This record gives sequence, structure tokens and C-alpha cells, in this order.
Amino acid sequence: MWITVVAVAVAASGLGWVAGRRRQHPESPPTRPTTPPEPLVGEVLDALHFGVAVSGRDGRHEFKNAAAREVARTHAGVLIDDAIRRHLARGLVGITSEEVVELHGPPAEVFIVRSVALPSGGSVSFVEDVSERRRTERMRTDFIANVSHELRTPIGALSVLAETLVDADDREVVRRIVGRMQGEAERASRTIDDLLELSEIESGSERDFGPVRLGDVVRDSVGRVAELSARNEIAISMLDPVDGDGPRAEGLVVRGDAGKLVSAVGNVVENAVKYSDPGDVVQVRVRGTEGWGEVVVADEGRGIPRQDLDRIFERFYRVDRARSRATGGTGLGLSIVRNIANLHGGSVAVDSVEGAGTTFVLRLPLIDDAADVAPGDSDGMRTDDEEIA
Repeated sequence: MWITVVAVAVAASGLGWVAGRRRQHPESPPTRPTTPPEPLVGEVLDALHFGVAVSGRDGRHEFKNAAAREVARTHAGVLIDDAIRRHLARGLVGITSEEVVELHGPPAEVFIVRSVALPSGGSVSFVEDVSERRRTERMRTDFIANVSHELRTPIGALSVLAETLVDADDREVVRRIVGRMQGEAERASRTIDDLLELSEIESGSERDFGPVRLGDVVRDSVGRVAELSARNEIAISMLDPVDGDGPRAEGLVVRGDAGKLVSAVGNVVENAVKYSDPGDVVQVRVRGTEGWGEVVVADEGRGIPRQDLDRIFERFYRVDRARSRATGGTGLGLSIVRNIANLHGGSVAVDSVEGAGTTFVLRLPLIDDAADVAPGDSDGMRTDDEEIA
């Protein structure tokens, strides 16, 4: 019976490849299937990425492979075991059956349990975790819907404004409409630029990595936001030296793409400025700890509700849609930050208290190539809480 189980399991995992090869080379003579030795049967079953459970013809459970045993140890184990028992029983009476078991979590999980009768008696049940596949499909569907919406909105506005402009003869009205049209065109352009950047990062295209000083990254990032912070009356304070006896900012070097790192830090600082009130201070500091370099961006803004913290790195997710549109956000900035952090072997974390502000921490692995990096235009980070108004 074990040989039959292996044959059924391997077929379930996709022997269509063999058939495809036969179709590509019809002149190849058919090969006789090879039966694995009995001692290898358990190893073969344990090597499968999906769960396999076997019931003898008397209805007693005889075997579970490693994947099935692993599922049994999770919080989904009771439900999965119950589904396996039901479907093995159906297989014993010759019924091929399938069921989708969904757990709403968190995290949400989806399993497919299917069973078939074995020719030699008994039945076998397969358990496949399709949670990631479902999440990917849902993200793809949401992404397409969001892109359509995000681009349709400014394009629709441009169409309406253009129609209004045709009949406008008052210079002040024309000036105001043209200004609105420029704003909508810039919004569409920013969305497209962010989508292209996100696509480039996720595609794993060629990486231009080299030693990069975190101090230079922060200076360039803050420089890009200087005009916006001045317009919004937000001060940006860059603090150095770092905590305790750690190295100063200029001694912290990571290996990465300088442009992408500036984009990541710039997105976080820009968000902090946009969601702060006039007179607030945004603090940006660099610190090193146990082989990691961290860029910390803290604001005094309205903060993020606790229930939204797990979702803010999703594409197009906005905590306050009305304010996001008013500030010109595309909803892609933090998703770009997370992807850039992952690309560099790092991470990004957030902590927030409603009404008290938000702190983002971008964490990257340090290297020891500080001597090989040419210093930036300035000699280190600004010190003593020097502010950029």
C-alpha cells in the first residue's frame, strides 16, 4: 500500500511535467516507472511540501507525513485533523472529496483538504496550505482595482476641468482651473512614478550596491523635503551623536543602493512632515547597535490608530483618505519603504500613539567599509539638535 500512496502523492504534486516532456519528444520510447525501495517511502512522503495522511482499509490512521504533522501543531490543527478524518472516511467508501478550510485569524489561513480511495484499499488525504497563494491573488485583485481608481480619479478630474476651461473667459477663473489641472496631472504622474519604482524593486532587477554612509542618506533625504517642511512650518531636527558609546553617524556604513535608500528615508520624512501641524518638530536621528544601523524618524503629529498599524505598509492603504488626498499622497510611499528595506536585508517598524505622534525605524545591516567611502559634502551630521526650518 505504501508504494501506492507514494505514486498517488507524487501524481498529486504534478507529474504533468513528464507528460509535457513526452509531448515535446514524441520519438522518445516510453519509460517503465521505477518503484522506490520501501525504506525510502517515508522519506519521499516527508519531502513533499503538502500534507499526506493515510487510512487503512479498516479505517485506522496509519501514517502522517512531516507536513501533515507540522500543520497539526498549529492553531489550525484541530480543524484540519477533523477535516482529514471526514475525508478519509469518504475515501474508504470510494468517494473523492475536497473541502476548503478557512481560518480568519489573524493571520488568515486557507487549506485545501482532498481525499481519494487507494486501489489497494484504504484512502489517502492531502492537505495543502494555500494561504500565501490566496493572499497574493487578493493583493493582485486589490492592486488592479486600486490602480484603476487612483488613475481614473485625476484623469476624470482633468476631463471635467478641461470642459469647464473651454467656456471660461474670466482670467481669474482660467488661472484657477489651470492650477487645478496642473495639480491633478502631477498627482497622476506621482502615482505612475511610484508604481514604476515599486515594480522595479519587486522585479529584483540588477542591483547597484556599494558602501553608503547613513549620514549622507539622511542629509540627502531631509534636503529633498526642506521646501515642503518650510512651507508647512515644520522644523526638522537631526540629532548626533547616537545613543551611548556607539559610533557617530559618519561611522555607520551600509551596503546598498544610495538612491533607493534616499527614496526610502525621504518617504518616511515626507510623511512625518505632511502629517504634522505647523510648529511641530520632526526628529531624524541615526544610531548604531549590535551590527545594525538605524534611521529613526519621529513626529509629533496626530498618530496612527492601533488597528491600522499592521496595514499601513500595504499598497494604496490610507489611514485618513481625505487628508491623504489633500496632501497629495499616492498611498504607495510606505510600501516602497518596506520593499527597499527588504531589498537591503533590513526591516522597517512603526510605533504610534494617537494624538502623540509616530516613530518609524528603518534598520539596515552595517558593514566595515567606512574607510572606503568618500565623505559627503558636509562633515558629519548636524549636532546639538541643529534644526532645519
